Amino acid sequence: MPNFFNFECEFDRERGERPLVGRFVMKIGVLGMQGDIEEHLNMLEKLDVPAIRVKSSKHLNSIDGLIIPGGESTTMVKLLKKTGLFDELKQKIENGLPVYGTCAGMILLAKEIVSHPEQDSLKALDIAVNRNGYGRQVDSFEVDIPIPILGEKPFKAIFIRAPKITRVGNDVDVLAKYGETPVMVRKDNIFASSFHPEITNDTRIHELFLKVVENAARR
Repeated sequence: MPNFFNFECEFDRERGERPLVGRFVMKIGVLGMQGDIEEHLNMLEKLDVPAIRVKSSKHLNSIDGLIIPGGESTTMVKLLKKTGLFDELKQKIENGLPVYGTCAGMILLAKEIVSHPEQDSLKALDIAVNRNGYGRQVDSFEVDIPIPILGEKPFKAIFIRAPKITRVGNDVDVLAKYGETPVMVRKDNIFASSFHPEITNDTRIHELFLKVVENAARR
């Protein structure tokens, strides 16, 4: 396993439910409005990291990093606004909360939704996306792609009604491409991917995110 940030992670299974990553006790939230919530929770359970569904301000204020799952981006936005979490989450991300959005989660993070310009978003990541840019449900596919930051082994990327990135801002790093199109990007503590790592058995992307969360907490 590559050492992404040159520090060791120690998972302490004997001192209670919350593991230690280095000397940092970590708690991850998965936005619990709608979508592939259980799949991300299961992935984090495999890594012995406590995780909760985030559905309230109390939940949001108790976590060290947030995953926004795939699902229906318009429904998520409506529920975030209905619960009053939309503006609070936006401010938290602006203040440095590590966040990883997959599929619909990437749409929520995007600055611009070119296929639906009327749709609101958190505008946390300077990218433009096209909703369902890779086709409808029947056009779903999986493909092995290189993600150099994860090491030499390719990653099985699963695309389901996936958004396509059409523009990447100058301050955004491209971590992976499918063909010539970016499919995984990063700006500081903000990650996003067009595909669904949570429905594979490969934990490397979640491990990378956890190490970013730990790194952010050390600052």
